[in-house]
Amino acid sequence: MANINIKFNNKDYLLSCDDGQEKSLKKLVSFLDKKYVELKDELGGIGENKLLLITTIKILDDYFNLKQKVDLQKKRLDEISKKFLEMKSLAIQYKETKDFEINNLNKEIDKFKATIEESNSLYESILDKTTKSLEDIINNAESKSELQ
Repeated sequence: MANINIKFNNKDYLLSCDDGQEKSLKKLVSFLDKKYVELKDELGGIGENKLLLITTIKILDDYFNLKQKVDLQKKRLDEISKKFLEMKSLAIQYKETKDFEINNLNKEIDKFKATIEESNSLYESILDKTTKSLEDIINNAESKSELQ
């Protein structure tokens, strides 16, 4: 424990605090003393105890107003976080749906490619047969004309 001398309302006090907290305690006492002096100047000589009570109430009022604002901001942040999670879920769902559609389209494209390849093979086969038939007709025609 550390002991430090502080000044409050122009009086010296010896206070104890955890080691390493001396600077923080001095800062808090300085803040309290400043508020106390401001109220003393504003309200005049209403007595030290009453002035300490009013100072404490003012500081607590500031604290609770700030706490209320922090709580409101936390609530807003929680709502935004919830909406973000909903949007993330919708985005994932949308992506999964689109991935499924893309997969189906790729399957259709593969089927179409297979159909085209079959058609090309059939077309080439028909062309080969037609060419062969035409060659046979030409050969037969040439043979008949040689015979005559």
